[in-house]
Amino acid sequence: MPKPAAESVRVCLQDLDHAANAGVLQPGQVAPLWEYLSAHWPAAVGSVPPVPEPAHAPAGPTFDFTHTLYYLGGMLAIGAATLFLNESWQRLGPWGLLAVCVGYAAACVWGARALERRGLAVPAGIVATLAVCLVPLATWSLQHAMGLWPEGEPLRYAQLHTRIDWRWVTLELVTVTAAATALWALRHPFLVMPLAMALWYLSMDLARLVVQPDAPESWRFYRDFSMFFGLLMTLLAFWVDVRSRLASRRDYAFWLYLLGVVTFWGALTARESSSELARAGYAALNVVMLGLGALLQRRVFAACGGLGLALYLGHLSHRVFQDSLWFPLALTLIGLGVMAAGILWQRHEARLRVALLARLPAALREWVRG
Repeated sequence: MPKPAAESVRVCLQDLDHAANAGVLQPGQVAPLWEYLSAHWPAAVGSVPPVPEPAHAPAGPTFDFTHTLYYLGGMLAIGAATLFLNESWQRLGPWGLLAVCVGYAAACVWGARALERRGLAVPAGIVATLAVCLVPLATWSLQHAMGLWPEGEPLRYAQLHTRIDWRWVTLELVTVTAAATALWALRHPFLVMPLAMALWYLSMDLARLVVQPDAPESWRFYRDFSMFFGLLMTLLAFWVDVRSRLASRRDYAFWLYLLGVVTFWGALTARESSSELARAGYAALNVVMLGLGALLQRRVFAACGGLGLALYLGHLSHRVFQDSLWFPLALTLIGLGVMAAGILWQRHEARLRVALLARLPAALREWVRG
């Protein structure tokens, strides 16, 4: 059996996990590589064997067929319970609808606990999320039953998802509170989804509460309010990411990052400017977002940053090739150039990420590695 050279180093399973987190290895390569080293180079690996996972270890979400069915069924159930439940059962009146929501939610909590005891963490989280999604409907029913709903429209609960109105603020605040409480009690990452959605809706409805649509410059206020609210959501996602990476391998920040970054970037992109310096600053910020996407391993930063950079390059090409037959060719070349950059990034992502990590302070580098 071959022996490691004298200058070789000893590795342990945690070293391979860190390499996977840094992008040097694919997560699926860690276990086969450990088994190979243990079999062929036993002197080069740590003496402590890898700790086996418990029989009912929580399973993280993946994109296999089973988890696709989980989430497809869960979203259908959430849609049925939050939208069509109101439309079908409203003939019972607000008190009857409230009773249905409470019973429905209680059954979901019981089902989530039962699934969790059987080690089915993903469906347990989805069922628990369904219970949280019933909270705004129950609150809406209670407000109507007690005559506390403010006068005026909207009068149908389904309009919560289609119409911006300050009257929804109470429902969104209650949903945030319920989702945070459920997340603290049950620790399922999918519970962050209703919390992030409620915060996103809240950003729009709060702006409408402060400034009415017919007020002067209302659109500018809504845009800037959404931009700063999205930035706050992104910072909250970063804080959650820091806490969850240090405590566990579950991803509690995905939905906050997704909606926070998209809200911030969308509002920022909607800002109009006649200054080329401001537009160059916008392009620089998108480059920073690309770097954050690589550093934090969050594709939403890279997607928004890449799209924003492409928009800026399109603006430059329009200025250079304005009223020119070469303008379509210029845009085509820019698109192909962005694709080529993506190919190069994919080939060298691991090396570039390691180089970025090497420039961070030690404490921050260890956190990013997980």
